[in-house]
Amino acid sequence: MAEIVGDKLLYTTGVLSARYRAAPIFIGMTGAFMLKMAVAVAVGKAVSELPPFFVATLTSASFIGVAIALWLKPLDQSSSKDQPAAASKAAMVSFAAIFFSEWGDVGQITAATLAARFGAPVVVWVGAVAAMATKGGLASSIGAGVRRWIAVKVSPQMARTVGVALLLLLGILSVAETLTGRRG
Repeated sequence: MAEIVGDKLLYTTGVLSARYRAAPIFIGMTGAFMLKMAVAVAVGKAVSELPPFFVATLTSASFIGVAIALWLKPLDQSSSKDQPAAASKAAMVSFAAIFFSEWGDVGQITAATLAARFGAPVVVWVGAVAAMATKGGLASSIGAGVRRWIAVKVSPQMARTVGVALLLLLGILSVAETLTGRRG
């Protein structure tokens, strides 16, 4: 439950799914969660003690990188022979956006604490990844619905501009939150 409300990754996944197909986003997101939670379980408390400036820099770079990738993505998606490349790119963008942002967040700290307390790192890892993937799947589904609505109601240029603006806003908010000491 700590990861459901107010989490930037929830919104990031939704924004990405509004731009790309949901399945590749889910694949990239799940891979990122698997690696992030493995680090949290293995390293434990050290994840929660990462310097705020490091976390802010990494998170900001992640959001800016995804915003650039969305901005540079061609608007014409009528060619079906580009679909495998587009799917792999969407999965990579999703992976990078999630893996390189918000280290030491509530979900990781909770997983690290549970693994240290109960001594069952594999069980904690499986539970943490399942929880994060469930949250991401929900956001991805909502984002896919928004994408279908946008395709009918909004121009591709406007959708891209709003998506990039939202990612940049999330990056700024994430840095401000990290540097002011609030986590969540």
